[in-house]
Amino acid sequence: MSASFAGRGMFKNKTKVDLELQQLLDREPEQPYRSVLDLMVAWSIIGMFIIATSVVIYLLEPILMPVTLAIVVGMVLGRAADQLSRFGLPPGAGGLFLGLIFAVGLFLLTNALIEPVSNLFAAAPAMVEHSVERVMPFLNRFEWARHVIAGADEKAISDLAMANAGAVLGALAAGLTPALIQALIFLAALGLFLLGRTHLRKTIIMALVTRERRLTAIRIMNATENAVGFYFSTASLIYLALGTITGLIAFVGGLSVAPLWGVFAFISSFIPYLGVTAMTIALMSAGLMTHDSVLLALAPAAGFFLLHLVMENLVTPAILGRRLEINPFLIFIAIIFWTWMWGAVGAMLAMPLSLIAMTIFNEVRSHPPERQLPG
Repeated sequence: MSASFAGRGMFKNKTKVDLELQQLLDREPEQPYRSVLDLMVAWSIIGMFIIATSVVIYLLEPILMPVTLAIVVGMVLGRAADQLSRFGLPPGAGGLFLGLIFAVGLFLLTNALIEPVSNLFAAAPAMVEHSVERVMPFLNRFEWARHVIAGADEKAISDLAMANAGAVLGALAAGLTPALIQALIFLAALGLFLLGRTHLRKTIIMALVTRERRLTAIRIMNATENAVGFYFSTASLIYLALGTITGLIAFVGGLSVAPLWGVFAFISSFIPYLGVTAMTIALMSAGLMTHDSVLLALAPAAGFFLLHLVMENLVTPAILGRRLEINPFLIFIAIIFWTWMWGAVGAMLAMPLSLIAMTIFNEVRSHPPERQLPG
């Protein structure tokens, strides 16, 4: 009796196990659906996070933009201050010394550009009117342009151009006060960052728990500062040569205020794609307003474009390409995004921010964190 009872119990347990296995097998077809649903939920959360972050970046532009610019510049100057520490100068004092030199140089450059830029803005309406008068005969050579001009009043076009020029000048004047406030925020943030850079690094490193994470943080910080410092120091020398040659091209081409064109060429070169386009169009417009001959008018713009083409495709890749390789499409997308967010300063920050993101990604990918089993 006991044996038969035990056999029945085993039979019942086996039947129960078989039923549970059958239920698990029946649930297997639902797994792909649930996996896709979980993936959609995860990407939706990521998408909402990206949208919310973009909104915050856009709304906090008056504060985030100068602070971000100060951090990028501070990384470059801080790396240079580390080199000065070999001569017995503390990194904090060396950073402040370099920051003071940078601020004084920026002040002197701004002071030197105020008068020619003010004269340029004052003469902008007359230059626009003169350029319209010069461009109209050139456009009349084309059939499609004649039909367009025939249906429009030349005086109305000139008045519209001058009205828009006035609106542009008004917008620039209205944005002068916020720009000064952001400049003060930038200088204050730069000084404080350089002063507390070493302490900030130690605080971030010691905030991590394990030794492996601390080593990873040190490696990422050093790699990021090295990449940004190498890019700015090398690119500055290349673009300084480009700006000097551009000033000579403007002088030989008969354009007024030739040194100013060199400065604009130096600054615009830090904005990939958009900088060379704007500079070429500006030189072309200035040439058309200066010379009667079309060939002489287009010569400065053509010379600058060929020079920039040689610099960007031969000189820069030969020097920077060995250490810094970034997908041009990603750079283009970054320029569009940061220009939309922060305007011209955002366009200048697109390259260093992309370089920082790429460096962090490469360091994390080449040294993945070790997975520890739960105890």
